[in-house]
Amino acid sequence: MSTDLARHDAADGRALQYGIPAPGYRLPAATRLGPVRLQIADLARSLAYYTRILGLRVLSREANVAILGAHGDDRPIVELRERAGAHPVPRRGRLGLYHYAILLPDRASLGRFLGHLEQAGAYAGMSDHFVSEAIYLTDPDGLGIEVYADRPRSAWREHDRQLQMTTVPLDVASVLRAGLNEPWTGMPPGTVIGHVHLYVSHLVDAESFYHRALGFDKVVWSYPGALFLSAGGYHHHLGTNTWAANAPRAEADDARLLEWTIVVPHATDAAEAARSLGATGDPVVERDGGWLATDPWGTVVRIRSA
Repeated sequence: MSTDLARHDAADGRALQYGIPAPGYRLPAATRLGPVRLQIADLARSLAYYTRILGLRVLSREANVAILGAHGDDRPIVELRERAGAHPVPRRGRLGLYHYAILLPDRASLGRFLGHLEQAGAYAGMSDHFVSEAIYLTDPDGLGIEVYADRPRSAWREHDRQLQMTTVPLDVASVLRAGLNEPWTGMPPGTVIGHVHLYVSHLVDAESFYHRALGFDKVVWSYPGALFLSAGGYHHHLGTNTWAANAPRAEADDARLLEWTIVVPHATDAAEAARSLGATGDPVVERDGGWLATDPWGTVVRIRSA
């Protein structure tokens, strides 16, 4: 660990075993993510998918809006907003959402979910990232979804100040065994949004907005075409990549991520994050109990207190 990094950590009161801390304002270690808000083309179609395949339940519904959460848990996870005729995501993607990621409370839940997908005949991609095990899906509008479970932090490894993350095939049989042949009964209590991953056109601009201005620490920066950021030493609350750098950005008539949410412990933390963004010239608006900022690719992030 460099002297500068150690000094920064000592001043902040946090030990950082890996990563590069934000140079100015730094998001609190207790930062977590709140719900995502999605624009979709057909609410009834999406609800069928999100309840039957993903296993979320409807917490509330209006004419063109539905809020979904886990079973036995009233915290919102996903908000669906219908815009009739919204254009689906093209195969090569759009600047904006790559995927949002639903974090399950344990590996057993992931095993039961995987067994459920097999029984439902739902296609899914699967990967082992060392820090987590993940299943990838696409909703009816082409929006990317990851469902994953973390490995214990004690099993995470670092090298040359970076957390070791990779993409290798998932040990499907082992994950299924973890489910103990118990039936899937829907997303269990404790399920949350674990991270959001965005398509961007330039990593240097992503670093400027999310690391230098908003205050996420850099955790992985040598993964090809990607930059991963977090608070509190998590493997990532935010991923950014340039794998669709030449794609158009998501626009008003597209199926897209409308907003994602960062939850900090106190209102003063949210105000400090807003001030840090505003000091760099990025417009920040206070609205509905939080602060809204828009990244260089039109993705809105809400910062609010717990």
